[in-house]
Amino acid sequence: MKKIGILFGQERSFPEAVIERINQKAEKGITAEAVKIDKIFQNSPLGYSVIIDRISQDVPFYRASLKNAAITGTAVINNPFWWSADEKFFNNALAEQIGVPVPKTALIPSREHPTGTTSESFSNLEMPLNWDAIFEYVGFPAYMKPYDGGGWRDVYKLHDKEDFFDKHSGTQQLVMLLQEEIIFEEYFRCYCIGGKYVRIMQYDPRNPHHLRYATEGKSPDPKLLKTVEEYTLKLCRYLGYDFNTVEFAVRNGVPIAIDFCNPAPDADIKSVGQENFDWVVETTANYAIERAKAQKDGQDNLTWGEYIKLSVGGKPLIAKTAPKVAKTTTPKKVTATEKVKTATTEKTAAKPKKPAAKK
Repeated sequence: MKKIGILFGQERSFPEAVIERINQKAEKGITAEAVKIDKIFQNSPLGYSVIIDRISQDVPFYRASLKNAAITGTAVINNPFWWSADEKFFNNALAEQIGVPVPKTALIPSREHPTGTTSESFSNLEMPLNWDAIFEYVGFPAYMKPYDGGGWRDVYKLHDKEDFFDKHSGTQQLVMLLQEEIIFEEYFRCYCIGGKYVRIMQYDPRNPHHLRYATEGKSPDPKLLKTVEEYTLKLCRYLGYDFNTVEFAVRNGVPIAIDFCNPAPDADIKSVGQENFDWVVETTANYAIERAKAQKDGQDNLTWGEYIKLSVGGKPLIAKTAPKVAKTTTPKKVTATEKVKTATTEKTAAKPKKPAAKK
């Protein structure tokens, strides 16, 4: 029997619905349950073919447990090794490399020294930083947020450099991003599951949390939605996320990727609404079953993104188009007989024709 486990924290509606839906499908040899852990020994399997991770970003013990499960054959959604290495500033750099528009963004060191360090630990950092160049690059208004954060925690809107220094003074040991504000006409949040299933949701981050999916207005342009879908798939495939959300702010008709490092995205029925909830539950259940069927004991069953695979293979992120080369044909060998025939034809063609007799 292959078991699909869901590892979760305080949330209830989504994990419980996914477990129920998988078991309702009654796939032969597959069952689902909440993950149960009573001990973790090195290199010892946890007993699950698939684990859907919804909480390890907040619990280091779970993250270490999932890495151990992965190395013993569990397909973990999302890959705990990549999730441990990933952060928003790198994601923006990758997006630019693969041609997905993102806001202008600068990385800002922590206001306070990290625990266990002193000013000597930062001898390579020139102080003060070139703030004028940073502010000119990003512009104001701007947003400041943790480079690896989520859940709208420690996010500030800044109106000028004085506002920046005031807010930054309270960020303690957080490494921050300073990012240009995108004044948008439309906004979308997209679920992406398995690097192939996408649900585009109209969204407004300016509304209260429980009303952000309750938007009204004109129907989006199909061409714009197609571009949003293409960018979503591209980002998630390069990052290697099985389950992610990607947010786009549309400025002058161009979708700009704002946030796409959400490997445990909100899926609570109270915030996303019934229709979106039903889609994400059904799609997650189907994808988890798909992964369980493909899972093989004793081997790596994780998803690795195109960035990692191409880097390991020593290949560029985006393949350069090779210039078209005109086809050349090898001259055919001409026999002696053909030479004679050609010469006779040329002589005949060279003789002037006699004028026709007058009638």
